[in-house]
Amino acid sequence: MAKFVICPATAAACSDILQRIKELAKYKYMEEQVILTEKDLIVGFSMSHFNYDPWIGTWLYLEDFLVMSDYRGFGIGSQILKNISQVVMKCHCSSMPFLVAEWNEPSVNFYKRRGASDLYSKEGSRLFKIDKEYLLTLAAGEGRMLVRKMTASILS
Repeated sequence: MAKFVICPATAAACSDILQRIKELAKYKYMEEQVILTEKDLIVGFSMSHFNYDPWIGTWLYLEDFLVMSDYRGFGIGSQILKNISQVVMKCHCSSMPFLVAEWNEPSVNFYKRRGASDLYSKEGSRLFKIDKEYLLTLAAGEGRMLVRKMTASILS
């Protein structure tokens, strides 16, 4: 199994890390042997955000999760997921929902092997999206009229 360290990072952090690597190589008179680039340092990432539901409390939504294809199979994804799980537990979250494209069978299997439940098949939930053009209509107040008409017809 490959050895690696998972830590919070930004693009700026990768630049700093690469600089430290080059400094070490220079100290060892091996500067010309550093072929690593900033891109090589970013082999995987996750992006998430906290949400709150009045029924279940705080939860962490896993927005994105990726390990570059050349680095899959070394346990990096498992380690990233472990670190995310530790954040979830530390923050007393009730769960960690996320979406996976139906066609993405490798990811579906990755998550299922780690105990993820397929809510679409269990709860019959459906994902919806309102595109920007309709959000603009709603934001302008035009959507309220539709809601009022529906409410009025329900109340009458």
